[in-house]
Amino acid sequence: MNEAKEKWDSSNVSKAVNSAVAAVPQGTKDFLSSTTGELFDRKNLRGFKACFGMGEDKPFSLEKSFGPLKERVTTNLTFFYLNYVLFGALVFCLTMIGSPSAIIGIGALAVVWFLFIQRAKQNKPITILGKELTDKQATDGLILITAVVLFFILEGVFWYALGTTVLLTILHAATRSEFNYQEVPSADDELAKA
Repeated sequence: MNEAKEKWDSSNVSKAVNSAVAAVPQGTKDFLSSTTGELFDRKNLRGFKACFGMGEDKPFSLEKSFGPLKERVTTNLTFFYLNYVLFGALVFCLTMIGSPSAIIGIGALAVVWFLFIQRAKQNKPITILGKELTDKQATDGLILITAVVLFFILEGVFWYALGTTVLLTILHAATRSEFNYQEVPSADDELAKA
């Protein structure tokens, strides 16, 4: 494990990441930190009972006119947004597991990265078409290849998962009946009671 840390510390990738992070203005860092902290705060994750109306008389209903439907969808999207994000991530993972080509492709990428790191540990240069590459060039090239391969491997998985998530999110937001949003416990509160 120390070998990997030493290799990371001595690599140009580490320096490039550090210089890129240092180039970001402090105000931007603070804004991003506070925004993501608020956006993904666990108190905004609603419990299973609230999300699916367990214990309510009619947790789901259809609205017949557009005005109230629009208000319901807007309110539910705002209130349950973190549940929808979590659901989307779950659908993506399940979809990826169900795609043998994605699993094989990611496994092949993992093997390529493993072999690349092993070669770098032995300080063997990488030569392509008679030209010796620096560590930075080889790493940058492999990152680019990885990004392109992941794009093509996960493209179908991504669009299927996104489509499924959007469809189910809109269906839930449009049919979940109104209730008193102030009295709804968060997922943490629900788990504490269990």
